Amino acid sequence: MHNQKIIDHLFRHQYGKMVAILTRLFGLSNLELIEDAVQDTFIKAMQLWRLKYPENPEAWLTHAAKNRAIDLLRKVKVSDERMTKVSYGPNIMAIDDLFLDHEIEDSQLRMIFTACHPSLKTQDQIAFALKTIAGFSDKEIAAALLLKGETVKKRLSRARKAIQAESIAFSIPMGEQLNTRLARVHEVLYLIFNEGFHSTRSDILIRKELCGEAMRLAGLLLKKEALRCGESYALYALFCFHASRLETRQTADGEIIDLKQQDRSQWYMPLIKLGNEAMNKAMDHEYISDYHLEAAIAAEHLNASSFEATNWEQILKYHYVLYDRNPTAYSAMNLAVVHLQLGQLKQAHFMLSQVQADKLEKRAYLYHGLYAEYHHLKGDNDAAVNAYLEALEKVSNQTERNYIEQKMQALLA
Repeated sequence: MHNQKIIDHLFRHQYGKMVAILTRLFGLSNLELIEDAVQDTFIKAMQLWRLKYPENPEAWLTHAAKNRAIDLLRKVKVSDERMTKVSYGPNIMAIDDLFLDHEIEDSQLRMIFTACHPSLKTQDQIAFALKTIAGFSDKEIAAALLLKGETVKKRLSRARKAIQAESIAFSIPMGEQLNTRLARVHEVLYLIFNEGFHSTRSDILIRKELCGEAMRLAGLLLKKEALRCGESYALYALFCFHASRLETRQTADGEIIDLKQQDRSQWYMPLIKLGNEAMNKAMDHEYISDYHLEAAIAAEHLNASSFEATNWEQILKYHYVLYDRNPTAYSAMNLAVVHLQLGQLKQAHFMLSQVQADKLEKRAYLYHGLYAEYHHLKGDNDAAVNAYLEALEKVSNQTERNYIEQKMQALLA
């Protein structure tokens, strides 16, 4: 069981690296073969490590991937001359070079931008990125994007076909294309982090490895001068601010601890410091993005000495800017939350009335939970209980179910 957990952890962290490196070596036209090869490497690891666990599992996987690279050359039926060149001498060194840290980072950046190429349909880009960069299974992608499994398979297939049909280069774009593609890259990383911070899975609420992966990839963007911009810095700051609270969001038994009850002394200061540094650099740029605003909201929570000391009025202003820019159901619900904290029930009810609960899919329970809070503050506990019952019908995550039941039982008591 312990070894299986380590393999799962390594798969999440190494899958994207291996796919990116081998794609750089063999080209995007062989992507499916590459993904199968990486999958085979991990299956082999699962089998062999039951008998003898390696001292350095990451080095073992790297070595296995290099060997698999040679096997792949045979499978793609390259000429004998090329095979000879790659199998011996300097070209083996060339393969070794691809596994150097800076080359791995470069390969992964190329894969991120490939996933966000405009030749791919917008809805296919995120599914493809989650698969190739973060190592999501089809089932995990379906959960993250609130889609059916068959729909995910179709999107991945469409993306691969588009890459081949358009002969997309495995490279980082330059000039005007860069800004457009970079915005999409930010969106994909944001989605990966969110799936970690508030998972759509039924058995896990927080997936720290996904938060860490999104932060690592966002950090890669900042290592390359051409990719440093206000949005990149603000996104990284946002990730740091949220990640600093991860350890305080659940009890040792896995139960939810809401923001009001979290032990603020346990918030992780090194990450907060990193976030502040990134935010300062983000503010050096003229354009204020949504990531700037979300990071500013997160910073307000971190700066408050207690829940009661939170500057809700300032947070409300930030949320209204976000809502004016993009009046989604989630931005409306966020405004409702802040109005409830300020005791502004009429305004909270108005924002909730703007939300179509059926459009929220698996997150619809949040809407009913908010209505329960509204009714409770209004003094109508019967209506609050009914709203909690509605939320329980919609929620799929067991930890969140327990949290809702506790709040409902407190009202009944």
